[in-house]
Order: sequence, then C-alpha cells, then structure tokens
Amino acid sequence: MRLGPTIVSLCAVLIAAGISWVGAVSAAGMIERMSAKSVKTELIKHGFDWAGVETDGLQVIVTGTAPSEAVRFRALAKAGGIVDATRVIDGTDVQEAKPLQPPEFAVELLRNDDGISMIGLIPTSYDRDDITRTVASLSNATQVNDLLETAAYPIPPGWELHMAFALDTLEKLPRSKISISADDIRITAISDGPEEKARLETSISRSAPRGVNLALDISAPRPVITPFTLRFLSNPAKDIAPRFDACSTDTLVARARILSAARKAGLEGKASCVLGLGAPTPEWADAAEQGIAAIDALGGGTVTFSDADVTLVALPGTARPVFDRVVGELESNLPDLFSLSSILPDPPVIDGTGDTDDGPPEFVATRSPEGQVQLRGRLTDEQVREAVESFARSRFGVRSVYAAARLDPTLPEGWPIRVLAGLQALSELDNGSVVVQPDYMELRGSTGDKNTSAEISRLLSERLGEGQNFEIAVRYDEKLDPTVDLPTPDECIGRINLIVATQKITFEPSSVDITGAAISVMDDIAEVLKSCKSIEMEVEIGGHTDSQGREEMNRDLSQQRANAVLDALTARRVLTANITARGYGETTPIADNDTEDGREANRRIEFRLVEKVETAEEDSDTDAASDGSDAADPAVAPETDAETTSEQGAQTEGE
Repeated sequence: MRLGPTIVSLCAVLIAAGISWVGAVSAAGMIERMSAKSVKTELIKHGFDWAGVETDGLQVIVTGTAPSEAVRFRALAKAGGIVDATRVIDGTDVQEAKPLQPPEFAVELLRNDDGISMIGLIPTSYDRDDITRTVASLSNATQVNDLLETAAYPIPPGWELHMAFALDTLEKLPRSKISISADDIRITAISDGPEEKARLETSISRSAPRGVNLALDISAPRPVITPFTLRFLSNPAKDIAPRFDACSTDTLVARARILSAARKAGLEGKASCVLGLGAPTPEWADAAEQGIAAIDALGGGTVTFSDADVTLVALPGTARPVFDRVVGELESNLPDLFSLSSILPDPPVIDGTGDTDDGPPEFVATRSPEGQVQLRGRLTDEQVREAVESFARSRFGVRSVYAAARLDPTLPEGWPIRVLAGLQALSELDNGSVVVQPDYMELRGSTGDKNTSAEISRLLSERLGEGQNFEIAVRYDEKLDPTVDLPTPDECIGRINLIVATQKITFEPSSVDITGAAISVMDDIAEVLKSCKSIEMEVEIGGHTDSQGREEMNRDLSQQRANAVLDALTARRVLTANITARGYGETTPIADNDTEDGREANRRIEFRLVEKVETAEEDSDTDAASDGSDAADPAVAPETDAETTSEQGAQTEGE
C-alpha cells in the first residue's frame, strides 16, 4: 500500500523541524558557552578573579563578592564590553566595609648643628606645642623644622612615656636620629669619642622605660683636630716638671711612641694623647719623638707642633753652642714636610700693668673670679680700640668690661691679632690674666675644665702662627668644675624632703586620685627629679596606710596610690625607668594607729633611695635572726622605719 503524498509531506516537515530545533539548541548552547568563556577570560585578564560567570540563554550572569563598589562596577563594565551590555545581569554583591584601623603613630627627631627636624604622625590629642617648646629649648637648636602631621585617634599605650624618654635623650645627643613608635625606640647617634660613647650607652640604657624595645647605635668616630697640635714643655728653674699642654696623635702605636719619648724626657704620672683625624703626615710620631728629645737635650724649654709647623723655644740662658747643636740636629732629622722655627729668648721682662715705658710695650687683660675684666696697656689706634672693646664685651658681657687702654701708633705690625688672640684665650678661663708683648705672651689662671690647656695651645698656635713664644700656666681647680657640683642621690631625696615638709601629697578618702594642693606638690617634686636626672640613683615610691580595714585591701590601696604618684611624675615628663612604686599597706607604721593623729601620720607616701630601703630590710632581717625569731618584732618596726625615713624619706599624707 503506498503512502499518500500528504503523509510524505507531513513527515518531511516534521523531520525538518526536528533538525532545525536540534540545530537551534546546539547553536544556543554554543553561544552560551562562548559568551561565558569570553567574559570569564576577560575578567580574569583584568584581575577580577573573584567573579564567576553563568549563562541563562543569551543572558550572562556575573556572580561573586567584589571587594568594593568601584571594583564591582569595573567588572560589570568589562563584561559589557565582551557581550551586549543588555545581556549582562548583575548577580554580585560587595564585601562589608571594614572599620578604619588606627594609623601607626611614629615620629623621627633629627638633630645636628643646624637645628632639629620633627617628622611623623602624632595623635591630635597629644600636646604638640609642648613638643615644640621642649625641642626649641635644647642647646644649639638654632632652627626647628616642624613637619609633624596629626590624626584624631586615641593615644596608644606607652606613647607618652616613649616621647618623654626620646625628648630627654635628644638633649644628650647633639648629632642624632631618634625614631619613636608605641612599640619601640631606635636611636642612632655620633659621640665625641669612645669614653663618651660608653657613658652615653650606659646612661641611656639605664633610663629607658621598662619593657621598651630599645635599639641603640652610637658610633664614636675620631674627632677632626685642627690644627693638629702637640705641645711639650719643661722648666726646672720654675719647678715645671715635663708635661704636655696638648697632645694629639693619629694611631694607638703613635700614642705609645710619643708617651714613651716623653717619659724618657722626665714625664711622670698619668698622661695621654687624644686620638684624632688631621695628622699632616704618617710620620707625625717620628717628628714628635725628635722634638721631645730636643727639649730633653736642651735641659728644658717648649716644643710646639701645629700641623707641620714646629716651634722650639729654649729656656733663657741656654748656652748658644748647645742650642745651635740641638736645633741643627732636629732640623736635619725632621721629616721633609715639617718646618722648624727656633727661638733662644732673652729672659722676659713682665711688668704686668701695661703702663710702663721702660720695658717692651704690653697689653694686659685680667679676669677676676667675679667675672670682671679690665683692659690696660697699649693699642694702635681708635679703630683697633673699638674693635678690642667690642670683642671683649661679646666674650665677657657688656657690663663686665672696664677698658683703660691707651693709644700707641708705634706698636709693631700684627699687634691687634695678638691682642684678640690673648683675649680669646683668656675667655677660656674662669679667672686669670694675659700679658701680650711683641715677642712673648703669657697666660695664667684657673679653670674647671681639664682640657682647657690643650684648647688654648691649639688656639694660640693657630692664631699667632709659626715661631711664636708663649707660656701657658693654667691650673685646674676642682671647685670650678661644674660636674663636681652635681647633687648626690642623698641630696636629691633631701630636696624632696624640703618640699613636703609643709605640704603633703593628699588623696580623697578611699581614692587614688591626686587632687587639690597635691598637684602643685607633684610639680615641685618633678622639677627636683628632672634636675637630678644625670645622677645615677634608684628611687622607690612607697605607699602606706593605717591599720583600719582588711590588710589585703590596705596593701592594694597603698600600691595603687604609689602607682598614681609614679604616673603623675611620668605625665610631667620625668624619666621613671629608675623609679619603682611599692605598696606596703599597714605593715610599716610610724605612729600609733589607735589615735586619729597617728593614723593620719601612717597614711603617707615616701620617696626613698632603693639602696637605703634594701639596707634597712637587711638590717631588719639581721636583727630578727640575732633574736632567734622568725620575724621582726612589730613593735620595733615603727621606730626603725621612722628613723630611716627621717634620713632618706619624704613623707606625704594619705586619706
């Protein structure tokens, strides 16, 4: 039976429709896959690897969590650049914004001879003006560059203590960089020498706040000495034993050789030479040895090296043949670079008044222990007199100078230079006199600085030039040394005793807050401790209560009050690394707890030296052991503590 044409046509149509449907589905699937692949590739290419891509027919759905709204927008824009933007469906979301983290506060303090720079970020609530005032008050701080920024966030723990320590340390280090953060302090500095380096490292390390991560790097390069000076002298006629007025050398070996030569020439006692840079030649030690040996051969005199210029001055009365022989040998044997000037002077005639017309012309300046300066003698003309008087007033003070010099136009050339050099040398002394003559200068006086003779020798060698005869007779006086007058630890604690003699540190009942008049007391105590900051001492702040209440509660309250005093000192920029707070509670009364007056006396804060506290405790233990008991008799404790406190303690009132 044959199929009719209608059935055949219908089958053909159905087959064609099926083929078309299969083709359409395949094409749509291919378009979806190609779209998804292209969009995904483009997103990954531009760093949007957080995004996922799905398709639904012709729609391209971008999914995932974008780190920010801006990133999400850029990702959708990139997807819309690959396929029709109307086909892109946004299925993304955005991460929740994290709260802003406080910035890392940090400051760098840079100090050199030109001034101080402050760079960094500090909390807005921190007293910026106080930092600026403190920095501006430092010596040699000719310029303060304030490049600090601020941020309105809380002051991090430890920040104030670290800043106080850094500012105090900056005062000790004229060439330094100090980096401060809440976690650590880094100090890089240059010292004047190995001894200064060791002293600074010890002092800074001891005063560092407890728990701070301190990185300390202090270098000690040799100083540049100019002019490079050595001056050796001896004068048996005036009982001047062989000695150095100045001694500079370049190496340890050279120093050993120079000192050995000096001891062969009669030097006794301690002596040293400053190691520095600036030696004019590696043969410096050779020349110095020969110069010192020449003074020994002459029986006395002075040899001065100023760089490569050598001046040998024999003693008046030295035999001419001996002088000529020694000078000839020295001149022949000195290294080629050195130039020798030799002088066999007549005995100097010193009038010392500046008014005589019989001897050589003089200019005389005297400085009294009270600081008054008198200028007498001769000057060349009115212009020179004005210059000399102005120079003297700038050195000694406007009201401290009395000028009575007369004019003499016949004075030799270079007289003003000699006079100004003499005045400059006199300004290095606490008191003394200088006599200036055409061929001789004499400087005498006292000083509180052991290095003054070397400084004056270097100064006169440079100012007067080669071949000049001058004498330096400078005596070190310990009474004039400012470092000798520093208070002892006992004196520092004694000053606190005086402060609290009439006014005690008070607290509100059952409180640890310092209020009222006690605030000014804390200010005064802080000033004393600041003035004693260069003194090495360990201080204890002891808190004490009466016997009312539970013992444990009293001990905790006394500890909190001692801590409050320590915190108050820290807030006043007192370095508290060497100060501890300890609560004794009711264990060390100094009066009877059965009376109101006694309880009031027992409620107190005491400042004592740690070594005294330890000594008192050791004595107490020794007494207890000698009595054969396990503990000290409580009845004896008040008397012992009161005696110790009267010597070392500063008592203050509690409740």
